[in-house]
Amino acid sequence: MTEKEIIQKNIEEFSRLQTYMLATEKDSNGYKLMKDRYIELKVILNSFGINLSEIDKIKE
Repeated sequence: MTEKEIIQKNIEEFSRLQTYMLATEKDSNGYKLMKDRYIELKVILNSFGINLSEIDKIKE
């Protein structure tokens, strides 16, 4: 997998995950698990130099 493909895959997962998070109660166990992955994806995308300001809907 190329770097470009890895970035694309992670951006797509980040976007999809945010949609699920917005549809879930913030105090649920599922939300807490998704938030862990959300943070991981933010770190990964930031390490690639991706500016998340436009695509981050959660902003936590």
